[in-house]
Amino acid sequence: MTTEQTPQTEPGAIEPDTKDWTWVLDRPCPECGFTAAAVDTGALAAALRDNADYWTAALADPRAEQRPSPTVWSPTEYACHVRDVHLVFVGRLERMLTEDDPVFANWDQDETALADRYDLQRAAEVAPALAAAAARAAAVYESVAGDAWERPGRRSNGSAFTVATLGRYHLHDVVHHRWDTQWMMEG
Repeated sequence: MTTEQTPQTEPGAIEPDTKDWTWVLDRPCPECGFTAAAVDTGALAAALRDNADYWTAALADPRAEQRPSPTVWSPTEYACHVRDVHLVFVGRLERMLTEDDPVFANWDQDETALADRYDLQRAAEVAPALAAAAARAAAVYESVAGDAWERPGRRSNGSAFTVATLGRYHLHDVVHHRWDTQWMMEG
C-alpha cells in the first residue's frame, strides 16, 4: 500500500468494464492478440498454469502494488481479479460438468474489486492464492473428456457456452490481464 492509499481511503476510481467480451470466441482480440479458435482444449490446463507462473513472477516485482496511474489497477489488483476469475470459472465449469445447462448468476467484477479492496491486498499473499486457484481450474479442465467438452451452460444475460468455449473465454480473460500488466515486466 502506498502512503497515499490507506485502509481508510478509497482507491482512485477505475472505469467499470461493461463490455460483453464473448465476441473473443469469434474473432481475435485486437488488444492482446488472443485467438480463441487457435486454442486446443487439451492445452487449456497447461496454458492456465503457465499464466499463473507469469503472475508469480510479476507479483515478486517491487512495483507490483503500484498503480501506473490513479485510474489503472496495479498488477496486484489485476492479479486479485485473475485469482477470482479462476475461482468463478472453476465453479461454473464444475456446474456445467454436473448439471444440465446451468444458468450462472451474474458476477460483478468491479463490485468485487471494491468490496474485497483489491487496492489493499498484498502481492505476497495474492501470488500463492492465484497459483492455487489456477491449479484447481487446470485440474478440472484436465478431467474433461470426450463429449463433456460440449456440455452447455449460460450466463444470466443469456450468453451460451460449452465447456470448450467457457475454457477459451476463461483463458482469454487471464491472458488479457497479463497483457494489461506487461509494462511492468518489460520496463
